[in-house]
Amino acid sequence: MPSAVDQRSAPAVTGPRPAAPRRRTRLLALPEARWSLASLVLFLLALPVYLLDGPGLLWGALFAGTYVTGGWEPGREGLKALKDRTLDVDLLMVVAALGAAAIGQVLDGALLIVIFATSGALEAVATARTADSVRGLLDLAPTTATRLLPDGTEETVDTERLVVGDVVLVRPGERVGADGQVLDGTSEVDQATITGEPLPIAKQAGDEVFAGTVNGTGALRVRVERDPSDSVIARIVKMVEEASETKAPTQLFIEKIEQRYSIGMVITTLAVFGIPLALGDTLDSALLRAMTFMIVASPCAVVLSTMPPLLSAIANAGRRGVLAKSAVVMERLGQIDTVALDKTGTLTEGVPYVTDLRPMPGSGLDETALLALAASAEHPSEHPLARAVVAAAREHDLALSVADNFASTPGQGVTAAVDGHTVTVGAPAGLLRPGTGEEHHHKAVAGLEDSGRTAVVVLRDGVPVGVLGIADRLRPDAAATVAALTRLTGRTPILLTGDNERAARRLAAEVGITEVRAGLLPQDKAAAVKEWEAQGRRVLVVGDGVNDAPALAAAHTGIAMGKAGSDLALETADAVVVRDELATIPSVVQLSRTAHRLVVQNLAIAGTFITVLVAWDLIGTLPLPLGVAGHEGSTVIVGLNGLRLLREAAWPRLTNATH
Repeated sequence: MPSAVDQRSAPAVTGPRPAAPRRRTRLLALPEARWSLASLVLFLLALPVYLLDGPGLLWGALFAGTYVTGGWEPGREGLKALKDRTLDVDLLMVVAALGAAAIGQVLDGALLIVIFATSGALEAVATARTADSVRGLLDLAPTTATRLLPDGTEETVDTERLVVGDVVLVRPGERVGADGQVLDGTSEVDQATITGEPLPIAKQAGDEVFAGTVNGTGALRVRVERDPSDSVIARIVKMVEEASETKAPTQLFIEKIEQRYSIGMVITTLAVFGIPLALGDTLDSALLRAMTFMIVASPCAVVLSTMPPLLSAIANAGRRGVLAKSAVVMERLGQIDTVALDKTGTLTEGVPYVTDLRPMPGSGLDETALLALAASAEHPSEHPLARAVVAAAREHDLALSVADNFASTPGQGVTAAVDGHTVTVGAPAGLLRPGTGEEHHHKAVAGLEDSGRTAVVVLRDGVPVGVLGIADRLRPDAAATVAALTRLTGRTPILLTGDNERAARRLAAEVGITEVRAGLLPQDKAAAVKEWEAQGRRVLVVGDGVNDAPALAAAHTGIAMGKAGSDLALETADAVVVRDELATIPSVVQLSRTAHRLVVQNLAIAGTFITVLVAWDLIGTLPLPLGVAGHEGSTVIVGLNGLRLLREAAWPRLTNATH
């Protein structure tokens, strides 16, 4: 029968899972960051002196320092590219900045240098942080293990020295040192880092365990089946690194045409300078015309056509709790046409809670009494299911009795003396026996498990008195998010999960997902994403765990759920949903598409200004002040147009239409 717990129970507080220590590269340890900071400081010092007509020697020296500190790095990279017969926008911007300074536009040139230096520093920081998170993943696997020798003695060895066939002892609370098979012992292992399953999995002889997963309360003897360098956790690291290296180069739209534009601009500038000079024009006149041409033809307005809309979209999304890591990410979000969603921690909240209370006929218990009895016995336990039961009792303000003679049996459950009765709470497989008049209990268990719940049996003095149903809570906005993403992409999102097929399909049906891939290891998720990408799809992956990181790295765009997301997932993903609000994902995709439309508008505006000013300079005589005014005016116009996305009204409220 339905239970009131469905409406009132709160998710259990399961506590933080063991996490890898953070080993972040310090910001100022990066040379790009140091040079960028120096350039910015010098520019900010020079600006008031220049604007207030201070000593020319002072602001001149400060601006010169700005050019040197901020411009030498992109200039050096541009010269390296030039050696490879490639002309990139970095070198072009440095030349344009120097050209602006040569004709008296020192401030414009310095500002251009600062913008490019800051952009390079941000890219270096993002690269370093991703490398940090990949290295930190290795900390999930222990550095030492207890190896059992043939004579029964123990020795502590580095896990990298383990070989296939070694037998290791994994004590309660320890991390498993290598991928292997359980030879002896019973326990429950938290393998969420590998499979994403929300609850610890019972392990006994013959079962497989993975390096880096956390053992529960029992001791296990494990035979090593894979070399540590080939463990699942090591392969995750390798997959993330390879996906990051082989992922298609991320470029803004304007960067895709920068090579041709740069070459054309340089050739034309030389022609504008050389041809009049050859025809008898004076050096000063030819140089002024060429510098004017370089200023008006400079792609500053074109670059700003792209950046303000995307940066404004980033700021707007940030206010809604979605952090896009770069303008490139914001641009790519709008290009996706397929969405793959993780289950645990993404569509669900990732913590178990009590959904059903089914007291057995003749037990003399109602739902409240059954919950109080089970919670009293489970209270001393640290198991996630036990904490879910206790949390449900507290939510209903139930008074719990003292549990005496508490004992826990890994893989089965707990036993305690409660109010003079022996109460046992645990897995049905170990507590219910077929053919003993307990068929109605088996029917209750089967009904719960068929609906995707985890069934927990309660015995009083050896007699079954009730069954509890426990499940992971679906996020309240999951169904609306799936519907909105379906409208945006024209395809229903796909569920990718390491959880079992039955639980995955039950949840998929609740939110409107039709395609499910369940029981996947991290490499399987990444392979599925690569398969879709090979078909020409642009895939958005949304996940939260270490096991999602390879798929996040392989996808066209990856989004991580921020509250419970692993360090690796947060760093590998292109964007982070800080508040875990799924409904913001379709909104940010639509915002990206709006930003792209504004970019196209701005490019048209900037292109028109450049065409008119360049034609004027080539056909007639464009006064330098007018050329600068036109160039700066176009920059202001496209900038203001892009800033429209900062408005509150610019945030799409797509989910309203789905309710």
